[in-house]
Amino acid sequence: MDYRAPKGTVDMLPDAASEWERISGLAQDFFRRYGYEPVYTPLFEHTEVFSRGIGEATDIVSKEMYTFLDRSNPPNALTLRPEGTASIVRAAIQHNLVPPGVAAKLYYMGPMFRYERPQKGRMRQFWQVGAEILGAPEPTADAEAIALMWRFFQDAGMPAGSMRLLINSMGDEACRPAYRELQAGFIVQNASRLCEECSRRAQTNPLRAFDCKNPACVEVMAEAPLLRDQLCGACADHYSAVKGHLDALEIPYQEAPRLVRGLDYYTRTVFEVQVDAGLGSQNAIGGGGRYDRLFEQFGGKSTPGLGFAVGFERMMLALQATGAKPPAEPRTQVFVARVDATVAGEVFSATQRLRDAGFAAEMDHLGRSLKAQFKYADKLGAPLVVVVGPEEIAAGEVTLRRMDTKQESRVALTGLVEAVRESFSAEERV
Repeated sequence: MDYRAPKGTVDMLPDAASEWERISGLAQDFFRRYGYEPVYTPLFEHTEVFSRGIGEATDIVSKEMYTFLDRSNPPNALTLRPEGTASIVRAAIQHNLVPPGVAAKLYYMGPMFRYERPQKGRMRQFWQVGAEILGAPEPTADAEAIALMWRFFQDAGMPAGSMRLLINSMGDEACRPAYRELQAGFIVQNASRLCEECSRRAQTNPLRAFDCKNPACVEVMAEAPLLRDQLCGACADHYSAVKGHLDALEIPYQEAPRLVRGLDYYTRTVFEVQVDAGLGSQNAIGGGGRYDRLFEQFGGKSTPGLGFAVGFERMMLALQATGAKPPAEPRTQVFVARVDATVAGEVFSATQRLRDAGFAAEMDHLGRSLKAQFKYADKLGAPLVVVVGPEEIAAGEVTLRRMDTKQESRVALTGLVEAVRESFSAEERV
């Protein structure tokens, strides 16, 4: 039996799990400040949710989905979710979350699944935090989503100077079809200079040729016509307004006319945050865009939408590359140490009373010596140790020891919780 985690997956051990909890907690507080509410969809959906929503020609649908037979309803298939937006839109339609005249602002977090070659920052099971605005057509919504993602990265510890915000417009049904034909013609004319997959994209999704990392293809596509030169008046005005709102917020951005993102459902604004260190060529740590026709692709009413997703693993690699360290928070506030085994019951009761009072309290379960318990308390980062011994118990007292100053004081056992609370209050006043 192979006891290792499956290829492309990793165990989220305590340090990484603590960081995930910090980031997800930050996201909850931060997104709610912007008026977003939580929503959680199943880890798997009917396959059509993704094939229709994301697009048959995308790499995700054609190469990367984990799909399996629905035995209760053959020959239908189910797929582990490779991204969050399609599931959110499906849920919004099913539960009528966006009635006329209403905008829904939703956020989510959790694991996603894509079958691809594992590499740095790209795993087969990965974790995302995302947000969606449904029912809001105005360019202010685009700017809000971009600002939300940018500020979130900053609050998480990413220095602004280590990030690069790229924006573009992909047009809409009024101007993009003609551009697709123009792009397809360019690809056909230059097929001999492009890789086989890019040549095929002339028939499937010509815009995706901009995503190819093959150096030869990058060189060829640098000569391709740009969508920004083909935008209709409405799309050009929308894009200009988005940029104006970002300018007003003094959020730095770079226009990237070849940025198309990887999913078929995008219209008009697309955006991406990239970093220069920590991820290699796959340097995006988050991105998204507008998808004003996705509801209709699912058979719903015409409903504008936009959103973004942040990759947790990539974000952590980028944070590490900048040297940024998460705020140090002690795992334990109070450690209750015993002098010997005769006071084990009193130590257990005192520890539980402190926990019931809201403190992160810990005790020894291994029969360590008092000296070893002090070392363990220091490893846990506990600023305060309560020492319980036979003499103290006989006197109805315990000893409080501050780990930084080594200062000790005796307090009544019955007043332990109050004494610990006062000790932390005094520390905060200093």
